[in-house]
Amino acid sequence: MARYRDGVKVPTSLFEAAAWHYAVKVSCGCGHFAVFDPHGLFWRFHRKGWPDSLIDAKRRLWCKACRASLGQKVRPRRIDLVKPYTGSRIALPLPDEREWKRIINQYRG
Repeated sequence: MARYRDGVKVPTSLFEAAAWHYAVKVSCGCGHFAVFDPHGLFWRFHRKGWPDSLIDAKRRLWCKACRASLGQKVRPRRIDLVKPYTGSRIALPLPDEREWKRIINQYRG
């Protein structure tokens, strides 16, 4: 469920970020960051049956650069939602249009 800040809706889940077109920026403590396309990231979580809240998403993601250098998974320090974001994004497979519309209708109901 979205929360409000200064009268503006702020997404609290990956679905809301995708529906409202916010890019998902994941930052590690080492300074590395990655920006994901929200639709693909939501679809990955939805297909695997993982909860899509931003707090739960933080537990599933890890820094690829730290994994390569340290040999262990380092969880992100923060997840930010960016709108608009014009830089490059990590694009994951997207749901087909019919499936996406079904999911939107499910959340509306």
